[in-house]
Amino acid sequence: MVPRAPAARMLNNAGADRVSDSAAAAFAEKLEEYAMKIAEKSVDIAKHSGRKTVKAGDIKLAKRT
Repeated sequence: MVPRAPAARMLNNAGADRVSDSAAAAFAEKLEEYAMKIAEKSVDIAKHSGRKTVKAGDIKLAKRT
């Protein structure tokens, strides 16, 4: 799970003056969903390449697809 404090900090860095706890929680949830999709695609790409190790290139490729 993505902690709420870093999620709130990201929203603040994006320009928000204040971030409610519920907004930070919702943002953290969406970040985790997006990250899991990329992680799953990265593992699939590594397996397709005949590797057990996920590399940075797998993650970059997963993000583009």
